[in-house]
Amino acid sequence: MTSRAKGRIGSSFDDFLREDGTHAEVTAQAIKRVLARSLDSMMKEQGLSKSALAERMHTSRSQLDRLLDPANSSVTLDTLVRAARAVGRKLHLELR
Repeated sequence: MTSRAKGRIGSSFDDFLREDGTHAEVTAQAIKRVLARSLDSMMKEQGLSKSALAERMHTSRSQLDRLLDPANSSVTLDTLVRAARAVGRKLHLELR
């Protein structure tokens, strides 16, 4: 078996999504999934129920359910900040 030089072969998946016109949507969904899973994990670590977290956030349980739903991308920045604060974290956003 011969070794090949490491490098890119063909285009990247990001390039494919850009060509397909779905890059922004797919990226937003991926970010939302990461945020929802992280928040869920922090709730479990702290032994917080959904009701308790919603109370800390000064919001409804249904709003929290929308935040925790990875498929729901209609979450405001304010909600994300309040959720982070409710689990003792800070939200950090970065533009690249």
